[in-house]
Parts: sequence; structure tokens; C-alpha cells
Amino acid sequence: MTSTPSGIPGTADDSAELLPIASGARTRAALRTLIRPDRGRALLGLGVLVGATAVGLLVQPLLGRIVDIVADGRPADALTLPVVLLLVVAVVQGVTTTLGLTQVSRLGETVLARLREQFVERALQLPADRLERAGAGDLTARVTGDVARVAEAVRSALPEMARSVLAIVLTLGAMALLDVRFLLAALLAVPVQALTARWYVRRAVTVYADQRVANGAQQQQLLETIGGAATVRGHRLEEQHTEKSARRSRKAVELTMRSVHLVLGFYARLHIAEYIGLAAVLVTGFFLVRDGSVSIGTATAAALYFHSLFGPVNAALVLLDDAQSAAAGLARLVGVTDIDESAAQLPHQRTEAGEAVTVDAVSHAYGPGRTVLHEVSLALRAGEHVALVGTSGAGKSTLARLVAGVQQPTGGTVSLAGGHQPTGGKVSVAQSAPGPAGPSVVLVTQEVHVFTGTLAEDLRLARPDATDADLRTALATVYALEWAEALPEGLATVVGEGGHRLDPARAQQLALARLVLADPPVAVLDEATAEAGSAGARTLERSAEAALAGRTALVVAHRLTQAVAADRIVVLEAGRVVESGTHDELRTADGPYATLWRAWSGSRNAPRTR
Repeated sequence: MTSTPSGIPGTADDSAELLPIASGARTRAALRTLIRPDRGRALLGLGVLVGATAVGLLVQPLLGRIVDIVADGRPADALTLPVVLLLVVAVVQGVTTTLGLTQVSRLGETVLARLREQFVERALQLPADRLERAGAGDLTARVTGDVARVAEAVRSALPEMARSVLAIVLTLGAMALLDVRFLLAALLAVPVQALTARWYVRRAVTVYADQRVANGAQQQQLLETIGGAATVRGHRLEEQHTEKSARRSRKAVELTMRSVHLVLGFYARLHIAEYIGLAAVLVTGFFLVRDGSVSIGTATAAALYFHSLFGPVNAALVLLDDAQSAAAGLARLVGVTDIDESAAQLPHQRTEAGEAVTVDAVSHAYGPGRTVLHEVSLALRAGEHVALVGTSGAGKSTLARLVAGVQQPTGGTVSLAGGHQPTGGKVSVAQSAPGPAGPSVVLVTQEVHVFTGTLAEDLRLARPDATDADLRTALATVYALEWAEALPEGLATVVGEGGHRLDPARAQQLALARLVLADPPVAVLDEATAEAGSAGARTLERSAEAALAGRTALVVAHRLTQAVAADRIVVLEAGRVVESGTHDELRTADGPYATLWRAWSGSRNAPRTR
């Protein structure tokens, strides 16, 4: 969600750094790459469709033969053979067309599935700040509307387009075999059709691309307004948000109407081309029959051939509408899959001996004038637990996300022991690119997501090969086994949306159990116990302490009790490290931490140090 410094959603300007859109050449190249593994199926489907179309072209000459038999006054039994052959052609064409379209459809679904997998994989690898700059609506529109548009084209437009193009090419060839003059007459329609297609394509590319962007902006505004509804009402911003939603909706409707008028003009021009071509073929047939160059049956077959082109030609040209819309959507999907993967990774650095994590002169900005970290340097020794404390907006969560690899710094480097780089995306547990034994760093935040499925399946997201005994051990480690086994079906209980509801404290214990199963050498906790109420705070802190045992840990402390228990405390203020030391050292120094501690403990009993 975009927001102003005041934190009020939706009050930023309409500008956003949208995710990239691939060029036409790059989109075609990506499509060829996606199809390459299934070239055999593509050739088989194409070959079968060619055969089916060729067989279907026998219908017109057989009908012409029937016309000649009737015109010559031959006996009725002379019609038997052509009628039987028509039946055979119908059966063979039906069977082969079904087989060919099946192969083409399977090819399309396979390619679509491959594209979806690449899109999701790359989207999950994108740095969080890159997605924030683009806005949630842009990615949401791509993963919903654009994928749906491409899927619709694959399931309907692609098979129909393949069959239509084959029918056009082979039918024109058949007309040439009857008499090349029929072909020349039919081609009089081509200039009008070509100009129509060019007229449409030149306008459709821009219209549909703008329409996709407008729909994304509309979704973004709706997400911001609905997601921040409480804040919008609290600041009396209802009219402002309503106007912005209406403005973006009007833009989307305007572009939709432009596309409708474009399609209507497209159809009108196609009808003119049909009339020109059919009239030319009929006139040509008239003169050729009068001169004795062809029979009435042959002229009839030529007219039927051209008439049979109405369907495929119109379908092919009309499908340009779906093709252009799908191409715009495909370019937006390929634009995401083409994002340089190295941009989501930090420079390859190794830490000094004995250090598990090294932060070297790291700076980070969310945009011009929005720098939140200023050349922060920090080293975590192997096995050391470091607490980050500071006032709201000091940059604690940003630094935690940089160490975890969810975001990249705009300056400086972050390194892990052994040269592992913290890269990756975030769900409820965000993990880096895995090393030989698993992820090198795992992030647990207060924004925990419980995935739909059984509790066991949710836990195995962190380690797919974990046994039930492993799951129970992890749950026991974070003091969650008792309530987990008390669920209606134990580990087989369905949780998440539509399943058994877990309260925030239990959901957080589930995330910590995933951390135990993932078993990374480095763990980052970003206010991971903040969602629990006061009654569950101590339990969650015990769970977090147990999950971090034996690991190097960076903890963004929501409660200063977590800082007291840490080996070292680092104080951030306005994006800079201003203090570092143990709890007792910093209290004695009477600096920023001592001030925070007095404010925190003023109405509380001071907790025990470990």
C-alpha cells in the first residue's frame, strides 16, 4: 500500500513505478522458449489439423459434382457415390479435427502452466520495496486479470486461430486448383481485409495496453481504500478517496468503450471485404461457365469455397481482438519473469572469521527524500543474539528485512558466513536461497499467514521431508504441542481460511515451529511476538527464545524484555546506530536506551536479566 509520511493510505499522488512490460520481440522470444520443450506435440497437433482441413476441402468439389449430375440430367443412382463420400469426409474430418485440437489445447495448457510457474517464482523473489513502489494493484492485476486473459486465449482463441489459418491457406490453394482465375477474384477481398487488420492492430495495441494499466490502477485504488477504510474514515477522507476511485473507474470505462467502438468498426470493414470477394467470384464463375472454361459444378465449388472462407477469415481477424488483449497481458507477465534475478541478490561477500552476519555501510531509501538507513554497520558473531531497539520509524524493520534478504540495500553490503547471501521472498517465514543443508537465514515477522491445509502441511512448508515425529518435536520446542494435539484432528486438522481458526499467539508459534524445522544458522525476528496480548506475551517470548537457541539471531524488540535477554543491544535512531552494548552497559551510559528503558519500565517491574 502506498502511503504518505503521515501514514494515511491513498493520499500519495497517482504516480507509481510500475513493474516492467516486455517488448513485442521479447514476448515472442519468451513464447518460443516456453514452447520449445513441447515441439513434438506442437508439430503433431499441426500435422493432424492440416490433414483434417485438407479432408474437409473435399466437401465443395463433391457438392459441385452433385450439381453437375443434376444439371446433366443423370440418373438418381449417380448421386450415391458423392453422397457416401460426403459422409466419409464428415466422419474423418470430425475425428481428425478433434485429435488435432486436443493436441493444440494440451500444448497451450502446458505452456500456460509453465508461464504461471515462472511468474509466481519470480514474483516471490522480487524485493518487497520494488513491489511497494509498483503498488499492490499492479501485481494483483497481472496475476488475476492478465493471467485470466492469456488463459482464455489459450483455451479458445489459440485452437480456433490455428484451425482458421490452416483453412484459409488450404482453401485458397484449392480454389487455384479449380481455376487460378477464381483465386485472383477471391484475392480482391484481401486488400480490404489487410487494411482492416492493420487499422485495428495499430489502435488495439495501445488501447488494450492502456486498458490493462487503467484496470491495475483501479484495483490499486480499491485495495488502498478498502484496506485503509478505518484510517480513511478517521481522517475524514471519504470524499477524496471516492473521487479518486471514481476518476480511475471513469478512465477504465472510457478505455473499455474505446475498445468496443474499435471492434464495431472492425466488423463493419470485414463485411465490406466479404461482399467484394463473393461478388468477384460469382461474376468470374458466370463468365467462365458461359465461355465453357468450367462446368456449373466447378463454379459452384469455387463459390462455396469462398463462402466457406467467411468463417475462418472472420474468426482469424476477430481473434485479433483476443490476440491483442492476450498479447498485452502476456507482455505484462513476461515483463515480471524477465526482471533481472541478480537485482534481487546482494553482492557476493564473505564475513570475517567468527562473524555470522556482517552489515557494512548499508543505506536504504524507499524513494527520493525517503532515506531510512544511513551507512549502518553491524556485525553479529556466530551464536550471538542481538536486539534492535529504537522509536517508531528508526529503521529497525528495514534493517531486519535487509539482513533477511527480503529487500536489497541501496548502498553497502550484507553478508552471511560462508558467503551465503540473504535473498528470497517473505510469506509468514521468509527464507533465503537455500544452501546445501537448507536456508541460510529465515525471517519471522508479526504478519503471520496460516496457509490453508492441514496443520502438518502448513508446518512442512519449511521442510517438506519432515516426519510427524519431526513436526511434534518442533511444536514441543516452541511450547505448542499441547494445543496442537488438542485440535479436533491433531496434526491433520485443517487450518487457515475455511478451517480451524488459530488466534494470533498460536499462529505465531506455528511460524516459530517452521523456523525450528527450517533450522537456519541465522534467524531474524521482526517484532514476532507483537501480536500477542499481555497474557500470551510471556509464552511467545519463551517460544521465540527456544526457537532461537543455538542460532545467530537479530531480534527487532517490540518489548524491552526481549532486549534485556539479548547478548547485545543495538539502538537505532533516525536510521543510524547510536548505541551498542549490553543492557547493563547501556543503562549505565544514560543515553537513548536508558531513556527508552525508563519510559518502558516506569510503570512496570523491571524484568530479570538472564
